[in-house]
Amino acid sequence: MTTDELTTDGSGARVEHEPEVSRYTLWQDGEPVGLADYRIVGEELRFTHTEVDPARRDHGLASILVEQALDDVRTRTDFTVVADCPFVADWIDSHAEYQDLLSRGR
Repeated sequence: MTTDELTTDGSGARVEHEPEVSRYTLWQDGEPVGLADYRIVGEELRFTHTEVDPARRDHGLASILVEQALDDVRTRTDFTVVADCPFVADWIDSHAEYQDLLSRGR
């Protein structure tokens, strides 16, 4: 399996891209604690589901996961992002600097 480590920050969290399973995975303390699944449909990358281990919620980990996944999409692809996942949609709505991903390529 090919993975690309995207980030490590002060929380000890890191995000890895696993393109073979269309997923970004969030790791902390050597354990997977979250994921963001996506599907590629034509020129769109559609985020379909995001989750973080309930025991690790309320620490901003889901935001780290989404931000790093979107940064990766921006730098490595020309895909238009479609936020089918409500968390991703809300996150983009509250971060104006990412809203261009919703319309690029159109």
